[in-house]
Amino acid sequence: MTKAKIGIVTVSDRASAGIYEDLSGKAIIDVLNEYLTSEWEAVYQVIPDEQDVIEATLIDMADNQGCSLIVTTGGTGPAKRDVTPEATEAVCDRMMPGFGELMRAESLKFVPTAILSRQTAGLRADSLIVNLPGKPKSIRECLDAVFPAIPYCIDLMDGPFLECNEEVIKPFRPKAK
Repeated sequence: MTKAKIGIVTVSDRASAGIYEDLSGKAIIDVLNEYLTSEWEAVYQVIPDEQDVIEATLIDMADNQGCSLIVTTGGTGPAKRDVTPEATEAVCDRMMPGFGELMRAESLKFVPTAILSRQTAGLRADSLIVNLPGKPKSIRECLDAVFPAIPYCIDLMDGPFLECNEEVIKPFRPKAK
């Protein structure tokens, strides 16, 4: 079985400057460790809120590092420097709007400001790129909502088979007829 490579990108000027501990990137790693029982390797980076840097990082992780899944955190709000969705759209071959729709719907159960979030997802070659919000609590809520579809999406792209701890998260894979 092929070990999955999963890119984790924290987009934040403060985090990349070393001003604070990157709780968001660590939250993604913690959640994935809870979800996944198959072996996986994190390709982890903290980068500034600059569209060209975000694009170059996503391209490198997808094209050169072989990440079948790339999860970003941060840069999805309405602030002028929040350009993660634009960078994601610029590097993707096809967009997967259902991911952002579901994440916003889930977040609206907790905060009315979820409508300000611009998370999205898309496909670049053999990689699924998913933008998450920047708060660790919101990361968990959003991943709980969308992750059941991620292993099957990776399957459809001929990526590594992601096995999950079904007591924590149950992936959906259609049964063969």
